[in-house]
Amino acid sequence: MLAGLTGALLMVGAATAEAATLRYYPVAPGYRVNVRSGPGTSYTIIRVLPEGTQVAIFCQTPGTSVAGPYGTSNIWDNIANGQYISDAYVNTGSDGYIADRCS
Repeated sequence: MLAGLTGALLMVGAATAEAATLRYYPVAPGYRVNVRSGPGTSYTIIRVLPEGTQVAIFCQTPGTSVAGPYGTSNIWDNIANGQYISDAYVNTGSDGYIADRCS
């Protein structure tokens, strides 16, 4: 029983450490950004992020090229399971990849 409890505590600790290391990036001021089911403008819009939103980027992948306030980019940011936004609307401080590629 102690081994099971220790394993559970380790899993909780790992999840807490991962959450603590997540970095959030601001969406361009004055924009409401479409969240899509895949990395491109042909994918379904799932929801719309309100102005002033900050997002965690779990991974990035190439997709449809989009022109936005931070330039033109074909990089799409995975912000949750099955949810993507164009990197052209996220202030990451870089024109390239800042996270691992999505698998």
